[in-house]
Amino acid sequence: MKRRRTALLSLAALLGAALTALPAQQAGADEVEQVRNGTFDTTADPWWTSNVTAAASDGRLCADVPGGTVNRWDSAVGQNEITLVKGSSYRFSFAASGVPEGHVVRAIVGLGVAPYDTWYEATPVLGESGDSYAYTFTSPVDSTQGQVAFQVGGSAEPWRFCLDDVSLLGGVPPEVYEPDTGPRVRVNQVAYLPAGPKNATLVTDATTKLPWRLRNAAGATVAHGWTVPRGVDVSSGQNVHSLDFGAYRTRGTGLTLVVDGETSRPFDIGTAAYEQLRLDAVKYYYTQRSGIAIRDDLRPGYGRAAGHIGVAPNQGDTDVPCQSGVCDYRLDVSGGWYDAGDHGKYVVNGGIATWELLSTYERSLYARTGRPSALGDGTLALPESGNKVPDVLDEARWELEFLLRMQVPDGRPLAGMAHHKIHDEQWTGLPLLPSADPQKRELHPPTTTATLNLAATAAQAARLYRPYDKAFAAKALTAARKAWAAALAHPDVHASPSDGNGGGTYDDGDATDEFYWAAAELYLTTGERQFRDQVLTSPVHTADIFAPTGFDWSRTAAAGRLDLALVPSRLPGRDTVRASVVKGAQKYLATLEGQPYGMPYAPDGNRYDWGSSHQVLNNAVVIATAYDLTGAAKYRDGAVQSMDYVLGRNALNQSYVTGYGEVASHHQHSRWYAHQLDPTLPDPPKGTLAGGANSSIQDPYAQSKLQGCVGQFCYIDDIQSWSTNETAINWNAALARLASFVADQG
Repeated sequence: MKRRRTALLSLAALLGAALTALPAQQAGADEVEQVRNGTFDTTADPWWTSNVTAAASDGRLCADVPGGTVNRWDSAVGQNEITLVKGSSYRFSFAASGVPEGHVVRAIVGLGVAPYDTWYEATPVLGESGDSYAYTFTSPVDSTQGQVAFQVGGSAEPWRFCLDDVSLLGGVPPEVYEPDTGPRVRVNQVAYLPAGPKNATLVTDATTKLPWRLRNAAGATVAHGWTVPRGVDVSSGQNVHSLDFGAYRTRGTGLTLVVDGETSRPFDIGTAAYEQLRLDAVKYYYTQRSGIAIRDDLRPGYGRAAGHIGVAPNQGDTDVPCQSGVCDYRLDVSGGWYDAGDHGKYVVNGGIATWELLSTYERSLYARTGRPSALGDGTLALPESGNKVPDVLDEARWELEFLLRMQVPDGRPLAGMAHHKIHDEQWTGLPLLPSADPQKRELHPPTTTATLNLAATAAQAARLYRPYDKAFAAKALTAARKAWAAALAHPDVHASPSDGNGGGTYDDGDATDEFYWAAAELYLTTGERQFRDQVLTSPVHTADIFAPTGFDWSRTAAAGRLDLALVPSRLPGRDTVRASVVKGAQKYLATLEGQPYGMPYAPDGNRYDWGSSHQVLNNAVVIATAYDLTGAAKYRDGAVQSMDYVLGRNALNQSYVTGYGEVASHHQHSRWYAHQLDPTLPDPPKGTLAGGANSSIQDPYAQSKLQGCVGQFCYIDDIQSWSTNETAINWNAALARLASFVADQG
């Protein structure tokens, strides 16, 4: 399912200002060149400019770019009336320089009229010497209204941009993108548990078994065995073998596997990495916070000013109006977490993310291997640390307070419901710190699904915060009851799939699963008959909800089912609930055993979904819960083994978690973790999960590189690939939960 739409609009759409045409002169073009006068030998015709002073100079177009702008599109040069043919391949090339060096230009090919789609973009960091750049892409459309533009705004200081040899050449064979997958032995590049499963995958043409050796850091062989041929792996299209070295249980660092003339990337056997990953996956949320300055002493390298508190250029989240025609009031909806790589805040995604963090803590209270102190007070280095409240609850509360603020006030239409989302009126570009976002913020209409997310998470919070803050727990339960009643009164108010300008839609036309989840949380907190009956009569209660793509913001029934199975209650038929979770886990375990790369994820038709890496993890959470319920070692091992996929045992031979593994994602799509575009900004923090393979490759950058990709290969670690490489609060919650489980097994 499409998680969200991150449209990157062209200059004309966002600027809303007149473009200044440079002096005209007749120019010709041959049959394949689409850019007119890309060499600027005598004139700048027919290029236009916006908010720059530009002219042809010494056979180049040079522009003086003013300082003090915020966005890339605040200053630009470009050319309209570009013709493209759908399915044809083009080479987009140019030479460019920037003085002083280090400035980023956003070079785009897109639609020059509404809705201003971007079909291809590149963002080189310019030097002073005038380097040449070339890219190939395939046009997704037929158009005679295309646009080539170079967006150069966003600098505090003025600078000089020069451009030459601009070309959009049709009929050029597409460049074949071949990712560097390193050695053919694919391992968990971080760590295997001493007493846990240890598996690897070998890519090879061999059809018969091969000998393997496990070497320690000194190069000595400490174990050996034979591979198991598995044939062609559907998820990657590769011929592979699997190998099992689980019998070796000695702790160590820098181990490698040697097989078929290849040596794997190094890994450890131990538990320390998972204790740290448990913390890092949750520490991620602090730097996602809105409405508070991020302290550099707590997160070195990530300190920044508070975003969206009404300090210019922000318009702020403390007094936000609705979209036109939605309401006649304004709300303080400050705080919360920025949802993903943009500055939007969404109740439906905030709800499932908060639930999973709270459930990570709640599991520690009831599971046989749970350790509540592992995420206790002082473990996460938060501003609230030292208040005698578990840090994970402090972090989750930052989002819970925001969710409560999104509730429609008493006396207003739809009172008690929750507004679906709040974000910018228009999309913003990259990079852009939260404190520098100048866009108007808007509340979007209330929806039933958002209201039930609020009811579920607030009810769950009421029972977990009661030992620490009775007043907050009571406030949360009151809000949950009010939201439940409002949802019953308005059961079919849904988000519009077209409401995607400036933020993701998160549209979901069926609230049956959210009703079940909210009823489950309210019952577990109150024990009341009305909520018990809602659980027992829900069509979801006895349905098989453990589908191949698992649970997510739009598929929330599993949240209710897992908590009903794990949290003690007097629910009639609770044994049947627990058995259904074990049955779902067995199904995912069978999927894992059938996958040569050992993950509990095999989507229908090998169509990897948006955020597939977190779906692997959430399916593993079901397996882990089965272990908590039964104590059966096969479920423990299956959940632990699932972590291998996101930490490097995959077709691309890379970890999807920043800072973990020799080769790991670190260019995730984000407006402020944007080191790839702005050297003064950081990469995402250690412990950030990338979305992962997505067969639909919706963004132009992925489309230019990954056409025809198979399953696991539909991913690229580039900041422009928002459909395969974004970061998101619900994805990291899945990482936090499974990492915590694995750490507990050490």
